[in-house]
Amino acid sequence: MPSSDTPLNAIIATVPLGSQWPTLDPFLFCAHHDDAYPAGNAQLGPAASLAGRTMGQDFEGRDGWRMYHGDAVPGFPQHPHRGFETVTIVRTGRIDHSDSLGATARFGGGDVQWLTAGKGISHCEMFPLLDSVGPNPAELFQIWLNLPRRNKMVEPHFTMFWHEKIPVVRVEDPAGRSTEITVIAGGFGGAFPLPCPPDSWAAQAGSDVAIWTVRMEAGARFTLGAAPGTTRILYFFAGMTLTVAGRAVPVRTGVQLRADIAVDLENGGAPGEWMLLQGRPIGEPVVQHGPFVMNTQTEIHEAFADYRRTKFGGWPWPSDEPVHPREQGRFARHPDGRSEAP
Repeated sequence: MPSSDTPLNAIIATVPLGSQWPTLDPFLFCAHHDDAYPAGNAQLGPAASLAGRTMGQDFEGRDGWRMYHGDAVPGFPQHPHRGFETVTIVRTGRIDHSDSLGATARFGGGDVQWLTAGKGISHCEMFPLLDSVGPNPAELFQIWLNLPRRNKMVEPHFTMFWHEKIPVVRVEDPAGRSTEITVIAGGFGGAFPLPCPPDSWAAQAGSDVAIWTVRMEAGARFTLGAAPGTTRILYFFAGMTLTVAGRAVPVRTGVQLRADIAVDLENGGAPGEWMLLQGRPIGEPVVQHGPFVMNTQTEIHEAFADYRRTKFGGWPWPSDEPVHPREQGRFARHPDGRSEAP
C-alpha cells in the first residue's frame, strides 16, 4: 500500500512497451533492442540463413533476432544525425562504433556511449557476433536527448562511460531487500554521474536530467523522491509486477509519474528492473525528419542540404559498416587520436 504521503494520483498515465518507448521533453526517442543472436560466422555476422528477411529493413524479429539495416553484420551502417544527442546503454553484447570525426570504439557489457551530434555527424553502430560457437545475446537501450536551440549547431562530441566507472548506489529497505541504482545521468544518494558532453542539456544547471537503470530484489521497496519542474517516466521492462503508488502494473509497462511528489514502489515476487528518464523540459518547437531534429522546417531543409554538400565531414572508413577483429577488446579511439580502454 502507498504511504500516507504518496497520493493515489501520482500516476498520470500508463502505456504498454514495445521496442520503441514513448518519451517526453527533453527526450525524443527510446529504443529497446533485445536480440537472441546465434553463433557468429567469419564475418562476425550470424551463422544462419538470412533467407526470408527483408534485408536493409529487417525489424520483424524472425527467430528472435534482427539484422536491422545491416547487410552482413546486424546493426545500423553509416547514417547522419544533427540537432540532438544519442545515449546508448549496452547491457549485453558489443557495439562497434565508427564516425565521421574519425572516432571508433568497441563497447558493451554495461558501457555507455554519449554522442552529441550537434551541427552534424555520421556514424555507424554494428553488433558483431564474437562467439563463433555459442549464442550472442545483445540487449541495449538507445535514448535520444534533445538539444536546446542555442546548442543545436555545436561541434560534435564523442564520450565513453566504461561500466567500471559508472556509479552504482545500493540501498536497502527496512526488511533488508536491496535496490541498485545505476547513475548514468543525475545524481542519487550522494553519487554523481560521470561528466556528460559539455553542450548537453544534461550539463545545464537546473536541467535535472536523470537517466537511471534500477534493479530491485524480489519484494524490495523503494521511494522515488520528488523532482519538481521535470517530466518523469518509469519504464518497467523486466520482472513480474511493480506496485507504483499502490497500483500494480505488469512488466513491459511505461508509467508517467507526477514529478512533484515522492512515489513509493514495491517490486513483485521476482527480481525486477526499470529505467527512469527525467528532465526539465526544453520547451521549444521540435521539428524532426528522420535523423535530424531542429526547431523549424527550414532548418530541416538546411540539414539535408548541408549533408548532401559536406557529408558532415566525410566518411574515413573503407566500409559503411566496419567492424573490428574478433579478438579486439573494449576500447575507444577519439578524434584527436587519443586511445582509452577500461
